[in-house]
Amino acid sequence: MKLNISYPATGCQKTIEIEDEQKLRSLYDQRLAAEIEGDFLGDEYKGYVFRLSGGNDKQGFPMKQGVLVNNRVRLLLKDGHSCFRERRKGCAKRKSVRGCIVGPDIAVVSLVIISKGEAELEGLTDSVKPRRLGPKRASKIKSLFNLSKEDDVRKYVIRRQIVKKDGKSYYKAPKIQRLITPQRLQHKRERKALKRQRFEKSQAEAQVYNRLVNQRFKEQRERRSQRLQKKRSESRKLSTKSTE
Repeated sequence: MKLNISYPATGCQKTIEIEDEQKLRSLYDQRLAAEIEGDFLGDEYKGYVFRLSGGNDKQGFPMKQGVLVNNRVRLLLKDGHSCFRERRKGCAKRKSVRGCIVGPDIAVVSLVIISKGEAELEGLTDSVKPRRLGPKRASKIKSLFNLSKEDDVRKYVIRRQIVKKDGKSYYKAPKIQRLITPQRLQHKRERKALKRQRFEKSQAEAQVYNRLVNQRFKEQRERRSQRLQKKRSESRKLSTKSTE
C-alpha cells in the first residue's frame, strides 16, 4: 500500500510504499477523517498525528465520505456530490465508489500531518516549498497581508520570476480581480445616475399620462352632462306643449 503524506505548513508531500502487513493493520477499519498516530510507521514518525483524507482502491475507484462500507458500491450521484463532475446541467449518473472504511483492497491512502513530532522528516518538514501562485482576488490579497482600506493592493501582488532560455528574466503578475479603482467607482456612479434619470423620467411621464387621463375623463363627464341637460330641456318643452 502506498501512503501519500502531505504537510500543509510547508507545502510538501511525499509518497512511501509499505509492504509490511503488520504496519498496515493499524490503518485497517479506520474511516475517512479519522486521526491516527504515526508510531506504527517507525520511530522517526513518533509524535506525529495524521488525518486520513482520502484514498482509492487497486482499480482506481475513490473512497467517498459517508459510505460506511469497506467495499465498492454504485451510487446515483448529481451536482454537489463528491466523486462526480457534472458534464451537463441537471444530469445525474450512477457511479462506482469505494466506501470510507480502509481495507486490504486499498492501493493508495492520503494522510495529512496535523501534529508534528520531534524528528524532522526528509522532504516533508525539513524544507519549505512556497506556493507557485499567490492570491488573485483583491479581498484575498488584503486578508493575506492584513491590509487596510487605505493601502494600495497593487503593491502587494505576488510576482514570479520567469527565466528565458537565453538567461534573461522577467516578472509576471496576475491581473487583480474585483479591484476598486476610481474608474470603477465612476462607472458605479454613472449607473446610479442613469437609474435615477430613468426613474425620474418614468415618474414625469406617468404624471403627464395621469393628467391627460383625468382631463379626458373630465371632458367625457362634461359631454355626458351636456347631453343629459339637453334631453331634460327637450322633455320639459314637450311636456309644456302637451298641457297646453
